[in-house]
Amino acid sequence: MLTASSAKINLFLEVCAKLPDNYHQVNTVLSSIDLFDSLSYEPNSTGRIELTCNLPELSNRNNLVWRVARYLQQQYQVNLGVNIHLDKHIPLAAGLGGGSSNAANCLMALNELWALHLSSSELNTIAARFGSDINFFLIGGTALGESRGEIITLLPYLEIDHILLVNPHILIPASQAYGLVKLPLSHELRSFDPHNLPESCFNRLEPGIRRAFPAIDDIILSLQQRGADIAMMSGSGSTCFGVFTNTDQILTCRDYFNSLGYWTWIAKTIPPTHH
Repeated sequence: MLTASSAKINLFLEVCAKLPDNYHQVNTVLSSIDLFDSLSYEPNSTGRIELTCNLPELSNRNNLVWRVARYLQQQYQVNLGVNIHLDKHIPLAAGLGGGSSNAANCLMALNELWALHLSSSELNTIAARFGSDINFFLIGGTALGESRGEIITLLPYLEIDHILLVNPHILIPASQAYGLVKLPLSHELRSFDPHNLPESCFNRLEPGIRRAFPAIDDIILSLQQRGADIAMMSGSGSTCFGVFTNTDQILTCRDYFNSLGYWTWIAKTIPPTHH
């Protein structure tokens, strides 16, 4: 069984408050994009969960994919094992949700492969145990994430082409990104209007990161100078993205960042895959 696991960008991310469990209450708009990892699943009769990956450092039991598989196997007393191979293309710890997407993919694939017959509400409950973005990837498309990000409401699909992703190979732990936020007073909270795209695109984590990591500031300024209508950081970083209307500008801009040795990808949003 071969499957595709998409990345996401955040078009909007407001941090509303700090929760008692040290997580943050957020209000975010996420959109799936056509950058994919691929995962293959092969049942085995040994009862073992084997995970291999093209990045050897991810072939271990700390990987969310392995942890989700093991949880399902124990929780639902599955006698079968599974051989999982993960082909990673989405950059790591990059604000693109790669690990969360892989975990959601594993949940859905094993639900089918092991015939667990879990309902979407059961899948959502399990997803929320393992992380905040996983619930989004159970549906994809364009959606609002609330609470820690795990309460998902599907929004009308926003079709956006010519998105340039730029990653400067900096790892920014989410905890550090959130730690740099100066929490807004309640009257300063921003909201998202899909009919007013460039103006309402916003990321509360961005100012602190731009101060702490000058490379991120440079990328966003360079995207703006090179014609991007929207230029911002995705999630907790370090990937930034620019949305262009002009095809020549996006290609010129990509060449510029490639010359700096940065990772780049030209993407578009994709509609929801699961309902």
